[in-house]
Amino acid sequence: MIHNFNAGPSILPKEVFEQASKAILNFNNTGLSILEIGHRTSLFEAVLDEARSLVRELMQLNDDKEILFLHGGASTQFFQVPMNFLDEHETGAYLDCGIWGIKAIREAKLFGNVNVVASSKDRNYTYVPKDYVIPANAKYFHYTSNNTIEGTEMFYIPETNVPIVVDMSSDILSRQTDFNRFSLIYAGAQKNIGAAGVNLVIIDRNFKPVVNRKLPSMMDYMQHIANGSMLNTPPVFAVYVCMLTLRWLKSIGGIPAIEKINQQKADLVYSTLDAHPLFRPTVAKEDRSRMNVVFVMDDPEKEKQFLDLCKKENMVGVKGHRSVGGFRVSLYNALPLESAKAFCDLAKSFN
Repeated sequence: MIHNFNAGPSILPKEVFEQASKAILNFNNTGLSILEIGHRTSLFEAVLDEARSLVRELMQLNDDKEILFLHGGASTQFFQVPMNFLDEHETGAYLDCGIWGIKAIREAKLFGNVNVVASSKDRNYTYVPKDYVIPANAKYFHYTSNNTIEGTEMFYIPETNVPIVVDMSSDILSRQTDFNRFSLIYAGAQKNIGAAGVNLVIIDRNFKPVVNRKLPSMMDYMQHIANGSMLNTPPVFAVYVCMLTLRWLKSIGGIPAIEKINQQKADLVYSTLDAHPLFRPTVAKEDRSRMNVVFVMDDPEKEKQFLDLCKKENMVGVKGHRSVGGFRVSLYNALPLESAKAFCDLAKSFN
């Protein structure tokens, strides 16, 4: 058995792979592949409609939320958000908690002013700032809810009257929260939603772009809303995989059920690492991500030995991101509890 701890693209449910592979050969007994059906036919429209309906149901979204499936990953949203909502002399408020926040800040500066309200750079991004002020005149406040590389997660929603924009790429659908509090949510699909190549964007109808610049049609959220995510040919197969994954999540009890499993996995892995003298989790305990467990060893030779052991035991994706080193174990929704237990057994045996 292979234990897939990859940070993204990452593990998906086995039944999703089985259903998707069958659809490549014969989609819904049509004799056509999902890869060749017309995107404006009733066949795909039914897929897109079900995917949107499942997102609304699972996240308990109100009627003011528009649900889009767009091309590209979250990195596209780093510039699409300020392009739509931030004029040249206006200010967007940003929280800097790691690499993805840094990239979002850099892109926003191309379109307007950026106020970095807080940063955890002073401690190498090993915690989430708590005490900061969001300027009342900011057009929006942007943060990353889970920092995949650094291993931190933001478990609270800031109290503010400023519209909140959040990058949920790494923890969307993994735990309960009031998704209606956000004016815009975006998430690359390849962690908890589906296959790489599609981006889920949820926009509140009351959060409308009002900028002086002219927008390319493909970058204009309002154009995508008006055309129901079909301004151009959507990534049909990636959307289909999202629909299957959302179906799977609903079938096991939705977000409340998966949150309990995710908490079990995270508690098990962190307690194992905390108890082992050779492993050192790097993140402040209150900010530890349930999705991405980041840890190091102080002996480089031991690190190599442990990585070799993981490889031997068919545990993939354990090596940390190239920018920070160490180790990273990703515990996304589809990762079975058995894989977390297998990793812990291996870690306990290492000396």
